[in-house]
Order: sequence, then structure tokens, then C-alpha cells
Amino acid sequence: MRTAAIQMNSTGDVARNVEVAERLVRAAAADGAELVVLPEKWSLLASGEEMAERAEPLDGAAITAARSWAQELGIHLLAGSVAERVEGRALLSNTSVLIDPDGAIAAAYRKIHMFDVDVGGVSYRESEHELPGDEIVAASLSDDLTLGLTVCYDLRFPELFRILALAGAKLISVPSAFTALTGRDHWAVLLRARAIENQLFVVAAGQVGEAPPHYDSWGHSMVVDPWGRVLDEIAAGEGHAVAEIDLGELERVRERLPSLANRRAETYRWPDERGPSAVIADG
Repeated sequence: MRTAAIQMNSTGDVARNVEVAERLVRAAAADGAELVVLPEKWSLLASGEEMAERAEPLDGAAITAARSWAQELGIHLLAGSVAERVEGRALLSNTSVLIDPDGAIAAAYRKIHMFDVDVGGVSYRESEHELPGDEIVAASLSDDLTLGLTVCYDLRFPELFRILALAGAKLISVPSAFTALTGRDHWAVLLRARAIENQLFVVAAGQVGEAPPHYDSWGHSMVVDPWGRVLDEIAAGEGHAVAEIDLGELERVRERLPSLANRRAETYRWPDERGPSAVIADG
């Protein structure tokens, strides 16, 4: 399966964002992509207050448009993530939506890890406007290819990726709006690490450039193979990176260096409130 990671510079202009997304999705499909991945907050990237005011449910205009593109083009479309309005709840969800070639919603993943950090003099507090999800989600793209869903900051939590790998994922999507400051040092390193340690493909679609009120996104959308090689990358500007998901190569990597098979799950357990389970030698 050929996959593409779309790179965008989304803002608070929803009409413009949707228009650009459609153009880029069509270009990726014309390049042979059967799975196209949009970035985080592709339809609306703005302040928390503005996103709270303009968020939509999953039957809103943005996802409805994305469903029509997938159906017309006959592709799987991972509609990055959107600010989802959930009826009866004040806080939003940051929701990644997988759409199948018939235009139906095949899976929805609500971002588990909230980006509550201080970076480069900017305070990010996603939890003020968004509720973290509590479900790990993977979905079948074909009989032999399962996609694991994550969003942006999830990339820093290797346990999520390992669980998806053990659940059968051979490809993991990472729609993102990674900050330029952290992205410069961490983005490619973390993407390649998650691919190497779980011996699977990673497709990472990012926002790029500046957007109000304080966003400055790193870009460098890419597709990484199970050996950690970057198969294609778009550094700057809007466009797409595209590469083949070669499951034969995945199996060859797992046979040559069977680290997943060599796990000793019976020896692993989480520390609890009584203290760490690891033995710490003295001296």
C-alpha cells in the first residue's frame, strides 16, 4: 500500500484550510497514495478559545468534506485530527478519524496525552479545552495491514506504540502540529525510534510554519520504515511525502532482528504506589 503524509499550514480560516486540504489530498491520490494522512487540527488551528467556539461534531462540515474526498478518490483517508464537539460535554476531544474508501468512518481515536507544557516561553495547556481519550485504537486497512492511531504528543509515550504493535499494527499514523523548537531536536529522532523499536512503518503528517496566536510548527512530514530509514520527507512548505508500505520488508526486518519475538513479557510489570518493582543494586 502506498501512503502519503500531507503537510499544511492551517490557521483559523476554516474555508481556506479545507480548500487546501482537498487540493493536497487530490495531489497525493494522483501520486498513487492509497492511504493519505492529514495533520493534526488540519481544518482549524487557532487559540483554545477559538477552537472551543468553532469545534464541530464528527458529522460536521470538515469531516463530511473529507468523507466525500475519500469516497470519490477511492482511498483510505486519515483525517488527521479535528477539534471535536461532543454533545453534552463542555470540553472538546482532539480526534483522529479514519475514513474508508466508501466514505464511511472506520475508526475514531481521541488523543490520550494532553500537551500541557511550557516551551520556548509559550504555555500550552490542552487540558483547559480538551478531554483526554481513554481508548487505544487500531483499525484494519486490508487483510494484512492494521493501522494504529496516535496524535502528536502521543509520540513521546513509547508504551502506546508498543501496545499498538502487539495488537497487530504494522503502520502507525502520527498527525501532528509539533513545535519548531522541539521538532528541531526531537521529531525525526522520536519517529525513527518508534519505528525501530516496534519494527513497523510510521507515517507522520505535520503542520508547518506560523499560525496565530503563537503556533510555529516544524513540518518535516515523513514516512519511516521498520529499519528506521526515512523513505520520503517534505521539509518546508505545503505538500506531501509519499512511500510504499512494503510488508515484505517489515517481515524481513523482524526475521533478521527479532526483538519483538525476544520480549520477555512475564518479567515486566509496572511500578505501583508501594514503590518501583525494579531491583536497584547498592554500590
